[in-house]
Amino acid sequence: MEPDPGDAPVARPARQFDVARATDTARWQFLSAALRNPGQIGAVTPSSAQLAALLAAVVPRAGAPVVVELGPGTGSVSAAIDARLPAGARHLAVELDPVMARYLRRTRPGLEVVEADVADLAALLVERGVAHVDAIVSGLPWALFDVQTQQSVLTQVGAALGPHGVFASFGYVHALPMPAARRFRDTLREMFDEVMATRTVWRNLPPAFAYVCRRPAAV
Repeated sequence: MEPDPGDAPVARPARQFDVARATDTARWQFLSAALRNPGQIGAVTPSSAQLAALLAAVVPRAGAPVVVELGPGTGSVSAAIDARLPAGARHLAVELDPVMARYLRRTRPGLEVVEADVADLAALLVERGVAHVDAIVSGLPWALFDVQTQQSVLTQVGAALGPHGVFASFGYVHALPMPAARRFRDTLREMFDEVMATRTVWRNLPPAFAYVCRRPAAV
């Protein structure tokens, strides 16, 4: 007697399970980091795929570009960057939290993870033989930094990019009227000749947009 097909368990597609599990793990890692270091992380969930793609849009698709990611977290933006990078490109990610850094090394073996403070960006690039960067993508909570820290890091960003590189960061729509967000916008306009705000990604939690900045003023 043959078994009734209805008695067999319905298998969940392996890829669907893996993606769901990876997403849940990434969210837990991100929340754990936020609880460990509330002064260093300005969100409680990773960037959505839509926001990640918007930030990664500044990454060149041709040549052998060098891309630096500041505050990659669980790597949601890292994945979008990697999807654009051509063969021969280099992708460095500077992450301060040691647990996050270990998580990135485990889940994204192709990523060059640098466990360090972005305040030392210039020295980190020199140590790794990086003389020029084509794009810098930031996941840092800039509103949590004082103006002096913002200016210091952005000066190093500008020096690394030169006149032709591009810097991208994000902001939350609900925070736009807040003093810290206004100060950051003013700092960006001081540090770059061109600062553009993109469309809003409403499918992010909370809704967000990107700043795309070109031509560092100090270069």
